Amino acid sequence: MTITVNVAQATAKFSELLNQVLLGEEVVIAEQGIPVARLVALRNTSSPRISGLDKGKVFIAPDFNEPLPEEILSDFENSNLV
Repeated sequence: MTITVNVAQATAKFSELLNQVLLGEEVVIAEQGIPVARLVALRNTSSPRISGLDKGKVFIAPDFNEPLPEEILSDFENSNLV
């Protein structure tokens, strides 16, 4: 279920709204009747890394650490970017 509140209500009842979000509700914050923000719970984004999961998917060229070709290197050296 979605709960819609105006900015003043969101400010005054933030703790209550946060509790609702933690219970699975979604809160939409509106300004002058126009939705401007949505308050939702974060999913647990930290998962353990599994060693070797991408084995065989990564390739490093044998010349990876070799100097760049002159035509590419000169583009970097003559760049007007600051």
